[in-house]
Amino acid sequence: MRRDGIEICADLLHAARGGARKTQLVYRANLNFKVVKRYLSVLLRNGLLEVDPPFYSSTEKGEEFLRLFEKVRACVGKQSRYDGVTWR
Repeated sequence: MRRDGIEICADLLHAARGGARKTQLVYRANLNFKVVKRYLSVLLRNGLLEVDPPFYSSTEKGEEFLRLFEKVRACVGKQSRYDGVTWR
C-alpha cells in the first residue's frame, strides 16, 4: 500500500530522531533522494525539522507532530510501525 504525504513526513521525522544524514533518511524511510529532497524542504520550512549540516534532526514541533500522528492512527484503528508493527 502506498503512503500518503503525512505518513511520509512522519517516517522522515521518526528517522531523523537523534540526528541523521540525508542518506540515512533515504534508507530509513525507504524513499529515493528526489522524494526526500521535496519533503525535507517542507519539513524544514514548517519548523518540524532542523539541519546542522550534515545532520537533520526533528524539532520539538516535529516530535509533537509525531505524537499527534500516533494518536490519530490509534483512533482510526491502525497499528503504528514505530511499535514494531507495520501499518495495514
